[in-house]
Amino acid sequence: MNAWARTLVGLGACAAGGAVIVAQTLTLDGHPSIQYNVRPATDRVAKLNEALARSARTLQRDARTGYLLSVLDALGVSVESQQLVFSKTGIQRAYTSPHNPRALFFNESVAVGYIPGAPELEVASHDPQQGVVFYTLDQAAAVTPVFTRRDSCLSCHQSESTFNVPGMIARSHMVDGEGQVLPQLGSATVNHRTPHTERWGGWFVTANAEAPRYNPLGHLGNATVTVHPTSGPKIISNHVFIEWMASAPETRGYPSSASDIGSLLVFDHQMHAINLLTRLNWESRTGATNVGARVNELADYLLFVGEATPVVTVTPRPGFAASLRSRMPRDRQGRSLGELDLADRLMKYPCSFMVYAEAFEALPAPVKDAVYRRMFEILSGKDTSRRYGHLSPSDRRAILEILQDTKQGLPPIT
Repeated sequence: MNAWARTLVGLGACAAGGAVIVAQTLTLDGHPSIQYNVRPATDRVAKLNEALARSARTLQRDARTGYLLSVLDALGVSVESQQLVFSKTGIQRAYTSPHNPRALFFNESVAVGYIPGAPELEVASHDPQQGVVFYTLDQAAAVTPVFTRRDSCLSCHQSESTFNVPGMIARSHMVDGEGQVLPQLGSATVNHRTPHTERWGGWFVTANAEAPRYNPLGHLGNATVTVHPTSGPKIISNHVFIEWMASAPETRGYPSSASDIGSLLVFDHQMHAINLLTRLNWESRTGATNVGARVNELADYLLFVGEATPVVTVTPRPGFAASLRSRMPRDRQGRSLGELDLADRLMKYPCSFMVYAEAFEALPAPVKDAVYRRMFEILSGKDTSRRYGHLSPSDRRAILEILQDTKQGLPPIT
């Protein structure tokens, strides 16, 4: 795979890592424990739709961004989580280009896609039991708007890249100067294990002005490719990025010009976690035979086994870092799994904040208990495998203490 062929192009990021587990085929409605298309959804957007129908909540439309800001507020999504993808991908690809990128905003269970001038907002919302559910919202609705479920999105969003469950897709493509995908250059998937040198082609990447400059050769963002008829692909300048930064995006319907590298790094990590949690949930409910192996895979991922570390220290947007930190509980010493590092690794304490997500809490009790026990085997030092060498004794002790102070129903640490 050419390194220039990797990038995120969907509303999420996912890639298998660690032990390779062949996914059994689970149909959407064929198993009584699943019934994706039949059971009522309980995700955040479904609950918001119910509140709108009861007039318990309203959405306000403004002339510049439509319902975007009101939707973000209603779903608890920080506007400073913004990242920008300029590849022509997604259901409204015709509106997307380096001149008019798609802005994505996210939290632990929801991703919102917004393109100025496009007729709809796009929302992917994780149902704790059913997996990711897809919706659109009419940006021109004059009366009480409603989110419309779009199961047609599953034609792409249920695949090997998502463990064959409804999930966050992250196919990788390089693009030309207009944002068109160049399939002849291949495709791949991305998560926190993917080297930074293979990430973010087809995306804009910015950093806080006070951060050390991130080496432009350290990632694939901000550039396009042209294919020469005889010599093959040629990487061209980052002219599209220069034009973007000079185009006054705030005057054209964008909340800001930022596509924060800190936000991108968090996004890469958590979207794969969402798919992995869904797959484990489904397998445990349907009696699959490989649940134990999937438990180990999830425990490894939550403890950042194989994480690709930053090339240089980067600084996230302060508002994004503060929003993530504020959503996570603190232990009696004031420590949190929501604290970013971004010097030597993604998180200050290398245990995923996704242990607090609705998707994790929705795991069947015996399975959740098994995940905890596996994590405790690693953190207590009982498992001395080299694959856990990135966890120092102080890291392990801190993570255990944070979990004990902030999580209820933990099994005993042995």
